[in-house]
Amino acid sequence: MADDGISEVLGLVAPRLRALRRARSMTLADVAAATGIAVSTLSRLESGNRRPSLDLLLPLARVYRVPLDDLVGAPATGDPRVHPKPFRRHGCTFIPLTRNADGLSAFKIIYPGGRSDVPIEQRVHDGYDWVYVLTGRLRLALGDEVMELSPGEAAEFDTRVPHGFASAGPEPVEVISLVSQQGERVHVRPVN
Repeated sequence: MADDGISEVLGLVAPRLRALRRARSMTLADVAAATGIAVSTLSRLESGNRRPSLDLLLPLARVYRVPLDDLVGAPATGDPRVHPKPFRRHGCTFIPLTRNADGLSAFKIIYPGGRSDVPIEQRVHDGYDWVYVLTGRLRLALGDEVMELSPGEAAEFDTRVPHGFASAGPEPVEVISLVSQQGERVHVRPVN
């Protein structure tokens, strides 16, 4: 009975697990402590001597903060294009511009038109945010301060500060948002 490429895909899991662990400067003992999986099992998984199973991969994906697809997905084709799947949250449309949630995430966000006299709901979370207005006018609330950004303007801030966004008028607003869950600031290189 043919396995339709399953063995090939599972064979790619071992080097991915090893690369993820090393990228996070973790030892096998660190991962074992965080997941409850024995060091010997982790070693066999990383060397390809143990077939990965869902009950082993799920806790590893959580510890490495990657989607399960990143561990068992098909090999990369070299195609750099991202195929976004838009979703709606809090009445806004989010279009992911990056593949995974680990590290820096980029979104195109469309805020619906509204009224400028309505208070903006604010949230806090760990990380750092950078927002660039493409079209429309964006109301940005940072704590007690509310400011308006026009197309071509950008803002960056620590997301531990209460913050929220809304359209500054009846037309929708389109923005590009970069969010770093680790709190890293975006570094812009000067153009020579």
